[in-house]
Amino acid sequence: MSIRDSAATVEAAVRSVLAQSLEDWELIVIDDGSKDDGAARVAALGDPRLRIFGHMQSRGLACRLNEAVALSRGEFIARMDADDVCYPDRLAAQLALLKRDPALDLVSCKAVVFQGAGELIGVFPVATEHAVIAARPMSGFYFPHPTWCGRAAWFRTHPYDESMIRAQDQELLLRTAATSRFGAVDAILFGYRQERLDVVKSLKGRTLFARAVWREGRRSGRSIAAVAGVTAQLAKTAADVLAFNLGLQRVLLRGRYEPASARDIAQWSAVWAAVSGGNSNIYSCVA
Repeated sequence: MSIRDSAATVEAAVRSVLAQSLEDWELIVIDDGSKDDGAARVAALGDPRLRIFGHMQSRGLACRLNEAVALSRGEFIARMDADDVCYPDRLAAQLALLKRDPALDLVSCKAVVFQGAGELIGVFPVATEHAVIAARPMSGFYFPHPTWCGRAAWFRTHPYDESMIRAQDQELLLRTAATSRFGAVDAILFGYRQERLDVVKSLKGRTLFARAVWREGRRSGRSIAAVAGVTAQLAKTAADVLAFNLGLQRVLLRGRYEPASARDIAQWSAVWAAVSGGNSNIYSCVA
């Protein structure tokens, strides 16, 4: 977990790791030049499995994730952001899948998407088969980065590109899809925070990924597919900008996800209440 000015959310995120049904883990927290007391709040939780490393200067997410991989001592590596929440069985379920299928390198899971104080937006679905996950690599991967769990050897063989200040995950998946195997647990195991649309960040991410697509297309001789992928990124950017200008960010965000069922809502409510100290503000995205 890389943190930067995350004091408002990091305690709930770390509590969700402390509550895992799988107890044999270490959590490497790298402070990427924060100006708040987020790292101190993590340390105050007082668990010996927490390893905290601080830096005065920010080097970006890709750099800190590579650093965390180098520091890790386990056979498997899972990641999350400092504003997300793990369900109690997240690690156990993902490791069970990796152990059951030795051919898998990296797995994801379904996630509920939330904002603010636990307001539920919808469900982020994922495919479970590699062929579906990587069906259109030049157009991107529906494989949420904070939910990743994979073999440490894979992460060490395939480091993040530290020049990617955004879309680091998409670039890595694009670069490795042809020689790796991805999968997912077919269950909701994660709470993925998605606040309102930031059109500037979205534009930067899509621009960087479009460049990565073009490089990969030239490298692999798939220029036509690369042109289609770049065009897809431009179309998505145009939709984001239009939604932002029309004040429809929330509508666009909800449109990206599936509706949550009553069971999904009840499970999320319990998880959020447990990690947030009962400060729950759960709303159904279903009318």
